[in-house]
Amino acid sequence: MDITEQQLLHIMPNARRSAGVFVPAINAAAKRWQINTPLRMAAFLAQVGHESGQLQWTRELGNNAYLAKYDTGPLAERLGNTPEADGDGQLYRGRGLIQITGRFNYLKCSLALFSDERLLREPQLLEQPEWAAQSAGWFWWIKELNTLADQGRFTDITRKINGGQNGAADRRELWLRASKVLV
Repeated sequence: MDITEQQLLHIMPNARRSAGVFVPAINAAAKRWQINTPLRMAAFLAQVGHESGQLQWTRELGNNAYLAKYDTGPLAERLGNTPEADGDGQLYRGRGLIQITGRFNYLKCSLALFSDERLLREPQLLEQPEWAAQSAGWFWWIKELNTLADQGRFTDITRKINGGQNGAADRRELWLRASKVLV
């Protein structure tokens, strides 16, 4: 199911000029990762809309102090970053429309998208519209979020993406708007 720029702007009015840039990328990712029904697309757009500030950011915001949590300690280790304070927390910060985070996730995403390890060398690729959307589609696919979207389990989708319900009200508002536009 393809979306149009006009539909995307109705769902994410703050996307403005980014909408036209992202429509082809989102449509290509949706096709590749089987986000191919109104229910799936509405849930996907709501989640990426929240995670990216309505397509304004493809790189996690935060200064070095904030990103230090990815550099050392238990979270850094779970993400596959080195235990030393060597900057890999900043290097493998959240990127893409669903904020792929950590060396392990960059590696898995890279193997899925490119069949090689290029994202470990060029993590900034996930800031480009094509790869920002493809990485989000890949994440959506491996977390089996199409199934949850088909079942209308939006709260569970949010939990799988963010570990809790951070931004739940905004996500739900985007979902309701997308559902009206796409159905």
